[in-house]
Amino acid sequence: MPQSHLEDGPRHTGISFKKVTSTLQLSHDYSVKPAGLRWRSNTFFIISTVAVGLFTDLFLFGLVVPVLPYMLEQRVGISEDQVQGHVSALLAAYAGASVLGSPLAGVLADKVSTRQAPFLGGLFSLLLATILLFLGRSIAVLTVARVFQGISAAMVWTIGLALCLETVGPENLGKTIGSIFSFISVGNLAAPVLGGVLYDKTGYPGVFGIGFAVLAIDFIMRLLVIEKKVALRYEKNDPHQGDLQQTTSHNAHDDSDPEWHPQHDDQNGEAPPYEENDPLLGKKKEEEYKLPENLPSVVQKVPLLATFRSPSLLCAFLVAFIQATTLSTFDATVPTHAKALFGFSSLEAGLLFIPLGIFDLVLGPVAGWAVDRYGVKPAAVFGYGFLVPVFGLLRLPEKGDQDQVILYAGLLALCGVGMAVIGAPSIVESGAVVQKYYQANPDFFGAEGPYAQLYGINSMVFSAGLTVGPIVAGGLTEKIGYGDMNAVIAGICALTAILCWLYLGGKPQMLRKRGFGGRIRHTLGI
Repeated sequence: MPQSHLEDGPRHTGISFKKVTSTLQLSHDYSVKPAGLRWRSNTFFIISTVAVGLFTDLFLFGLVVPVLPYMLEQRVGISEDQVQGHVSALLAAYAGASVLGSPLAGVLADKVSTRQAPFLGGLFSLLLATILLFLGRSIAVLTVARVFQGISAAMVWTIGLALCLETVGPENLGKTIGSIFSFISVGNLAAPVLGGVLYDKTGYPGVFGIGFAVLAIDFIMRLLVIEKKVALRYEKNDPHQGDLQQTTSHNAHDDSDPEWHPQHDDQNGEAPPYEENDPLLGKKKEEEYKLPENLPSVVQKVPLLATFRSPSLLCAFLVAFIQATTLSTFDATVPTHAKALFGFSSLEAGLLFIPLGIFDLVLGPVAGWAVDRYGVKPAAVFGYGFLVPVFGLLRLPEKGDQDQVILYAGLLALCGVGMAVIGAPSIVESGAVVQKYYQANPDFFGAEGPYAQLYGINSMVFSAGLTVGPIVAGGLTEKIGYGDMNAVIAGICALTAILCWLYLGGKPQMLRKRGFGGRIRHTLGI
């Protein structure tokens, strides 16, 4: 055999090995492109991977909800009168782990060069939780399983939302979040019903079998996904290429990507950073978000804390908390109220969530598009304002026949409309505010920016709302009744709408230009 052929063999083997390690994302050698780089870094595939990850989290959470009481009675040996307390404790373990884990997940994700490793770590935590739930025969094991499930939720929501922002930019985040939330609402609605049916027909193997199947699909997608900034490193053969460009201005996209359609609307009623007829406006905006030097050490370690001076960001966090609190009141009160009024079984009560969720599924993308097109302020004010009379009307259904059931289902459907509208504003607003701080202070925040920290806090606040909502709704229902409880929620929505008008998306035009008193005097001509 000629000498050249002997030399080509090892060289070819080396190249093939590099190709394999690059394809599996096990190597930081950016000279060899991984297989399928183009479609694996495509906007649609990245967003689909995030959507499937969030879907898996909610699906596996809801899948075991109807099964938990039977697990506690049959496997653990808990008496029937103690089951409700232990179920609540397991839910608290999940929520507590998610609340505590979310900010830690954000800090961790911003310290690593890519999101894929912590994204996969969250999936392994969920896999371990599912195995423990399947095999667990003691309260301790089930509690540990729920803690791992909460940690997984913290990771997937924090990393997933950060990936969305980095992939589509704040200009398209509203319709992206709206579409994702519509997709995952299917899992949230179907999982409890499917879990109950599978347990009734097949027992535990059927319930957890479908769970492991969904996990397998999720694992494959998370393993294959390549972030746009990482894809740009392969294009430029530079391990640092794409960090700054992709995070600050989202220029690390593929120009030929059909899913990339950046818009330049006058977001939230505020002027864009630079106008041709007002060259000083951009500079003023930058000075507004410029951070002082010599910040405290704790702020330097957790840079996101520096952005908490923004009323708009704090309002966005509050809106996320109210959104989760409002959403979770339905879980706590609809089944018991339906049973009291109509004598519904758990399955019949579960069917009432279909009109509540179907409008979120249908209107979510439309509401998200409206946020991108018209800004977060109009959407948030309209959504929370719309919910005020709807929650007030939930006291109308009384004990009766099918007409009362239709009335109650119709009111829940209207609630679904409002919930669809308020789904995106808090996430979009918080991302937009933090991006302005990052653009004004790129050296302080570093190459990756504080986006994972941001959505870690957002996930923590949202999880706290999901924890507080059932407690508040259940307690108020016992004390003052279902109708008055909803009147309190309506009042909270009204207050939230006012706060959204004042702070979300910046100061209102009428207050920003002349001041409220000056506007009134100008209108009256005095």
